Amino acid sequence: MGKGDIKSRKGKRFAGSKGKCTKKKKN
Repeated sequence: MGKGDIKSRKGKRFAGSKGKCTKKKKN
C-alpha cells in the first residue's frame, strides 16, 4: 500500500480509495 503511493503521485490524491488506486497501478 505505502509503496504504491510513493511510486505514483495519484496514490496520494486518492488516499481515501487506496484499494481502487492500487488496482489501477497494477493494471
